[in-house]
Amino acid sequence: MVSTVLAHAAELAKKHDAKVSVVHCRAGAADLMPQGMPLTDFARKVMMEQASELANQQENHLRGILHRLAREYGLNDELETSGGVRCTFAEVQGRMADVVKHAGRLSDIIVLPKPQRERNLGQSSLKSALYGAGRPVLVCPGQLQPDETFAKHVAVGWNGSLPAARAVASSLDVIDAADRVSILTGGKVQANGPPVEELVEYYGLRGIAADVVRFEGKDPATELLKTCKTIGASLLITGAYSHSHETEMLFGGNTERIVDRTEMPILMAH
Repeated sequence: MVSTVLAHAAELAKKHDAKVSVVHCRAGAADLMPQGMPLTDFARKVMMEQASELANQQENHLRGILHRLAREYGLNDELETSGGVRCTFAEVQGRMADVVKHAGRLSDIIVLPKPQRERNLGQSSLKSALYGAGRPVLVCPGQLQPDETFAKHVAVGWNGSLPAARAVASSLDVIDAADRVSILTGGKVQANGPPVEELVEYYGLRGIAADVVRFEGKDPATELLKTCKTIGASLLITGAYSHSHETEMLFGGNTERIVDRTEMPILMAH
């Protein structure tokens, strides 16, 4: 997961002369202690020391991996040198969701691995990034590695909703750098939402030419991803959770299905 996330962040950073900030969440020693097991003060002290040492070893191991991957992806993670896209590493103690919320609020884009619902991993981080940090989030599936086509043909999912509008507004730099932009739309536009023709005009005022691709089907999430594959898009930009996250979790929704089924990177905003 570290590899695919850093690879996509690196590609975006190089395209836009940006900086990559890698944040690792360090578990507190107390969080690594066995729960529900009575311990003497001496045993607790020894185990706390061992847990702290384990955390140090994990940090050093991760720094080594980061240094190797940074070089592989053309990033500069050396403070004493200049040139190239900068990459920094920071370790912060705390819950992943809280760290994402804090670090993400002053980030242009938050890059996260695709959540693994079957293992209950990553969903709280994605929710925290979208709702708590309020920034666009790039979701990277599996071990997918970006190639030279990444973000060259961008598909924009449009239904006139507020999240879709925020996704459009927060991705203008990415859209502007693309070679081709396709607006994907199907079904009814949400109440009070601008039709796709107005989005084409919105882009046109910024010198961005976009074509419209319409799709049909009872399941917009499935059709959206299928259409992306058909037209050869390498990045999908879409709004997330037009309804509340809790409502979608309980009753299902397009966002959950898109995230679960995607095999391509998705830039989302709420």
